Amino acid sequence: ALASMYHSYHGRLCRFLSRLTRRPDIIEEAINDCFWIAWQKAGDFRGDSQVSTWIMGIAYRCGLKCLRQHDGEAIDDTAVVEDHAPSADDNDDRELRDWLDKGMERLSPDQRLVVELVYGVGHKLEEVADIMQCPVGTIKARLFHARVKLRNVLPGLAGSAPYTETMQ
Repeated sequence: ALASMYHSYHGRLCRFLSRLTRRPDIIEEAINDCFWIAWQKAGDFRGDSQVSTWIMGIAYRCGLKCLRQHDGEAIDDTAVVEDHAPSADDNDDRELRDWLDKGMERLSPDQRLVVELVYGVGHKLEEVADIMQCPVGTIKARLFHARVKLRNVLPGLAGSAPYTETMQ
C-alpha cells in the first residue's frame, strides 16, 4: 500500500515541494518525511477532505520543517529534480516554464504556494485552506494579490510593457 501511495503522489509532491522550498537538495528528505508520517498516521485520517489534500498538508508542513532545519546551509546545486519526461517541443516548453518561474519568483512564498496549489495541482480554495491551515478568505486574498502581481510583472519579463487598467 505504501508503494502504491508513493508512486501515485511522488511526482506531484516533488513539483509542489520544489515550488515551496526552492531547494532541490531537501525535496527528497521532505517527501520521505511526508510518506513516513502519512503511513504512521493513516489511521488518524478522518475523511473530512480528500486523501490528496491530507497528504499535501503533510508535505507542506514537512517542507517548512526541512527549510527550518537546513536554514543557512549551502544549497547543493548538483541536485536535480527529475519528475517528468521531456515534451515533443521541449524548447518552447522550457522557455514558457522559465518565464513563468521568473514571474513566480516575484511572489511572496505564500502567494507562490497558493498559485501552485490552485493552478498547478488543481486544488479547490477550501482544500488549499486546509493544507495551509488558514481561512479561505486568506487564500482568496493571496491568490488575488498573486494574480495582480503576475499580471504586472510577466509582460515585462517577456519584453513588453506591464499591464495597466488603461490597456484593457
